[in-house]
Amino acid sequence: MPGILFIFLAVAVSSGGIVSLLIRLAHSKSWYDRVSERRVHRGNVPRLGGLGFAPVFVVAVSVITLLSDGAGSFMRLLPVLVGVCVIVFFGVWDDFRPLRPLVKMLVQTGAALCVVIPGYVFSHVTFFDIGLDTGFLERSTWLGYLVTVLWLVGMTNAVNLIDGVDGLAGGISVIVAITFAFIFFMYTGVSTSVMICVALAGSVAGFLVFNAPIPKAKIFMGDGGSQFLGFTLALLPLLKERDTGFTLPVLYAMVILAIPILDTTAAVWRRIRDRRPLGSPDRFHVHHKLMNLGLGVRKIDSVLFGLQAVISILVIVSLKLEKPWPSLVALSFACFLTIVFFSVLHFMKRDIR
Repeated sequence: MPGILFIFLAVAVSSGGIVSLLIRLAHSKSWYDRVSERRVHRGNVPRLGGLGFAPVFVVAVSVITLLSDGAGSFMRLLPVLVGVCVIVFFGVWDDFRPLRPLVKMLVQTGAALCVVIPGYVFSHVTFFDIGLDTGFLERSTWLGYLVTVLWLVGMTNAVNLIDGVDGLAGGISVIVAITFAFIFFMYTGVSTSVMICVALAGSVAGFLVFNAPIPKAKIFMGDGGSQFLGFTLALLPLLKERDTGFTLPVLYAMVILAIPILDTTAAVWRRIRDRRPLGSPDRFHVHHKLMNLGLGVRKIDSVLFGLQAVISILVIVSLKLEKPWPSLVALSFACFLTIVFFSVLHFMKRDIR
């Protein structure tokens, strides 16, 4: 456990140091986040915060894997790290010269292929025999690959879309990363997967020191940072332990990330309903709706962080029960709670309008 704490602190300090340098560089070069329909901020706020924590995470994962599992495991993980770097590179490119949605999708798909080709794929829907064929993804290789690619691309865009107010995407990402770390610890002990999850949480925590809404964010993560977080959070449940072979089934991963998933699903439905391009901006994401109700940035963060924490706890309880139907009840309640929250928010927003 002291080693886990050391990794978190070392990565957080390194990330925070690089982010502080990036703030100075961005001001000197006038690299500010552009104001648009999607943005709620005013004034000149530097972007590119993702360049502070993403490289720190990649280096940390490389060192952890080499020291814990050896060169063989690192070589297997290397294509995955290449995919992560591709996401960051083109995300930063998009911050300066916006890419067309089709180009983004192709880049994200290519990065996802870097993950699935070495064998990091979903093989199960759930742990327990509860009416779902828990082995069909494993028996149908092409289906497991397809589900994993869709998962990676979808989550990359989902976290990107929820990055709308100070500290929101980063704070949710830290909670989710710690949740994954706790789950891996339950089944594998202090393992490489646990340390990788903690490294992600630490790298983002170092950035949040400068992105928190108290008193005001000094830097934003940009598309490079938000797409990196979405891609990496989607990657975490695909990690496999060499000794135990443990991976987290897709159903549990989806519930843990229910907030960005439902927010993105609602956004896609709005565009289809209104016959608008899928890449068109609007101000009806979950954080915008809470803002329309009169909540400030800090309260918005508090509400969504609280919801994410409750979801994470319910998923962990579901796993601890280790019996099919009680586990399904706990998991279903987490889904029900999230859907009710989004539904109530939708109708409250409509009444205000």
